[in-house]
Amino acid sequence: MEKQETGIKERENINIKEPRRFKVIIHNDDFTTMEFVVKVLTTVFYKSLAEAEALMLKVHNSESATVGIYSYDIARSKTQKATTMARNEGYPLRLTISPEN
Repeated sequence: MEKQETGIKERENINIKEPRRFKVIIHNDDFTTMEFVVKVLTTVFYKSLAEAEALMLKVHNSESATVGIYSYDIARSKTQKATTMARNEGYPLRLTISPEN
């Protein structure tokens, strides 16, 4: 038996949201050198030298700065990579992840 086609189309309501985004925040300390912070910003976060230096100075003057906004997995991965680099060099550099508002 043939299936009859009707003029009615069924719609399926799908609510797709963009994934939540997270800020990576770098914090100032008295031990991590400015040169090392610039190195982390250029190698892990792919900032230009000028942008890395500007962010480093912002962190130095205001205690913290947002380095970038990413999906959770990328933010966590970059934070872990930067923290590992710092620990391997003997620096207490601290980065945190916070939900974007």
